[in-house]
Amino acid sequence: MDTRSLRIGVNLGGWISQYPAYSHRHFETFITVDDVKRIADWGFDHIRLPLDYPVLEDDAKPGLYKESGFEYVESCVNWCRENGLRLILDLHKAPGYSFDALDRSSLFGSSALQDRFLNLWQVMAKRFADRLDDMLAFEILNEVVLPESSSWNLLIKQVVTLIRRIDHGRLIIIGGNHYNAPNELRNLEVLDDPNTLYTFHFYAPLTVTHQKAPWIRALAQYNQQVDYPGQAMGLEAFLKANPEHCTWLGSEVGRRFDPRYLESVLRPALDFAQRFGRPVYCGELGVYERAPLATRLKWTRDVIALLSDNGVGFAVWTYKNLDFGLVDKDGQIVSQELIEIVSHR
Repeated sequence: MDTRSLRIGVNLGGWISQYPAYSHRHFETFITVDDVKRIADWGFDHIRLPLDYPVLEDDAKPGLYKESGFEYVESCVNWCRENGLRLILDLHKAPGYSFDALDRSSLFGSSALQDRFLNLWQVMAKRFADRLDDMLAFEILNEVVLPESSSWNLLIKQVVTLIRRIDHGRLIIIGGNHYNAPNELRNLEVLDDPNTLYTFHFYAPLTVTHQKAPWIRALAQYNQQVDYPGQAMGLEAFLKANPEHCTWLGSEVGRRFDPRYLESVLRPALDFAQRFGRPVYCGELGVYERAPLATRLKWTRDVIALLSDNGVGFAVWTYKNLDFGLVDKDGQIVSQELIEIVSHR
């Protein structure tokens, strides 16, 4: 797959990743071929498929892989192929690592967990070796969060080397530290491998995109509506009273949120691309459903225009439900205008 093939995409979060409970009924009904056809009909060219490792492997039985889990992945592969879509297989949660866990260090401090991580990628690489090269890409781990990037760079080299022993042509997607922040790409060791694509996520400013989100304590406590374009009113006073949240939100104090601000956040990713002569890819972007719809529309329009003007492909978060959905839990469209903005229609 060419590194510039992925232009307009959507995530399938909530299906075989971040599911409410491990349930084959859920896995068999939450996403079907009709959803994939709908995505293609909207004008998208690819899907990012988040995958949590328990779908494939139990902690109680490491190394024993579940064919039922692989069948869900294969189904999505087949649906995408039938509808002319490319697919990114994104390991969203790995043995010993989850971006939303309180302790995110287990994988990076355990050789046993790293062996499980590598073995899982070996199994997936062997399963798809010598087929679907122009359709299927591997994203090796979602949203790493570490104090610094050296251990992540080391693990990247190990997994890419392992995959390359099995599959020389597969596009491999790699993200940086701190939830795939655009300014963390600079701390990655860029590999001498033309079939790698470097990715980031775009959710800035958090006071807009995650306003009132209950899973982010700072924003739940701040509890303010923040419009786009606009400013986070009262944020400075809030942080003075709650200084423990300054790390999260301090950079948003006194800022005017508008296209100039968005460009400043994207700039490190564009500089990385120019420095290394590599395209970059935005694997997630979106606004939480509790934001005013007008803000959601305007922010999404401006971010996608910025990415498109700079030749950066993207996948919105997310297709269905999960607080950011283009459609609700019953499959009803949240906003036709939002879909038109994302699909460039």
